[in-house]
Amino acid sequence: MTIQPATPLCFDFFEPLPIVIETSNAPLTSDAGLLPLRQFDDCIGLTRALAAALHDPRDPDRTEHSFLEMVRMRLFGILADYEDQNDHDTLRTDPVFKLIAGRSPDEDDLASQPTLSRFENAIDCPSLKRLRDVFIDQFIASFATPPLRLTFDIDAVDDPAHGAQQLVLFHGYFEQYQYLPLVITCAENDQVVMVSLRHGTAHAALGADDDLEYLTGRLRQVWPDVHIHVRGDAGCGVPWMYDACERLGVEYTFGLAANAVLQRETADLLAEAVQRFEQTGQPQRLFVGFWYQAGTWDRPRWVIAKAEAHAPGTNRRFIVSNRPGARAWIEPTYDDYAMRGESENRNKELKRDLAMDRLSDHRFKANYFRLYLHAAALNLLVRLRREIADPPPMPGESVPAEALEGAERQRYQRHRRQRDPLGEGQPWTWRTLVLKVAASVVVSSRRVLVLLSGSWPHLDYYRRISEHIARRPAVAHVWSG
Repeated sequence: MTIQPATPLCFDFFEPLPIVIETSNAPLTSDAGLLPLRQFDDCIGLTRALAAALHDPRDPDRTEHSFLEMVRMRLFGILADYEDQNDHDTLRTDPVFKLIAGRSPDEDDLASQPTLSRFENAIDCPSLKRLRDVFIDQFIASFATPPLRLTFDIDAVDDPAHGAQQLVLFHGYFEQYQYLPLVITCAENDQVVMVSLRHGTAHAALGADDDLEYLTGRLRQVWPDVHIHVRGDAGCGVPWMYDACERLGVEYTFGLAANAVLQRETADLLAEAVQRFEQTGQPQRLFVGFWYQAGTWDRPRWVIAKAEAHAPGTNRRFIVSNRPGARAWIEPTYDDYAMRGESENRNKELKRDLAMDRLSDHRFKANYFRLYLHAAALNLLVRLRREIADPPPMPGESVPAEALEGAERQRYQRHRRQRDPLGEGQPWTWRTLVLKVAASVVVSSRRVLVLLSGSWPHLDYYRRISEHIARRPAVAHVWSG
């Protein structure tokens, strides 16, 4: 790219000498931190598998930009905070993005926005189904040994829309036009295992039973003895989800919406919590478990109620669970359910940091594909940050970090964020510390040289990640059924 000469800019706030700003013809980039992630992608084969799942209807002899090239453009663009196709009209000349897509910096430019738009709109239903299998295959391959237990959190995530996209509808609860994606994440490794794009007025649990049945079947083909536990809020706590879990032999813990019967059953528990709080001035949290059968249920199920009393007021919550230990360990069962709040951090990363809500294509299937791209970008980052995580040791404690509670847990988490900003870091933290870094890219007959600044304050993080990836096996382990 040729930069037109222009009158230099000059600033005079530095008194000894003027500050002169000029343009340069050197091939520069502001996203050199993506290169280690691209190498890691080669190790686990994520973008290659995504592209292989897509049906390409084009004539190969007249194709300039492959689906693999465009998948990598879009996925790594999302990681670097370029969530729109329009961004790539500028990035198509960027030397690092060319390297990521498999082109030399001195070769032709990458795909333009219209080409990317045609690409996303060419995705068909069979391709979307194959992408579902790619996510599950990648999830299975991420385990070095067969897991004994897996915990899946199911969440409906509101996705506001600002155009006339297909199946965008007005949702009365959220008071907006939207899609309502369904996301299934794994508590053991933070990965997004399944995603489903649904119309804006869908029930929170619509299709969740089908997704769970498909996921359970795939996993038990590989790990027949794996113990599966499913958690979800009250939106997913509906009879057809109970029935599906019980039929599949899956343990579940779902939130349960309060009603007059449940409130009457727990009135004494709440009164006791209030009385204790008034006597001690300390926050109170009491639990009780009982058998309960709603009018739409075909059988009684075990319900746990929590009653809280503290300075802001009172609070009652209910869950329903078929876990064998739920009747003996009431409070730990509820606390384990409350840990599903950690999965909501994945949803926050997906929606806020990685702009999942930029589903702005007109066609529903194109937006479904976009949802997969955003989720895959998160999984790539999640898998790397778990591998390079370096949590601090527990000072003088024999219990694991997961067992800490209250102020003790908060202190440990604060200490961990300070010591291990990458292992704990959300996408924005990674952008600040690693991804957004300027570099010069020089191509010679022998190599492509990427020159970073030796005074960059986060150079040690970059080296740490790059050295880890260099030591990592180039091919991920894949389990065979």
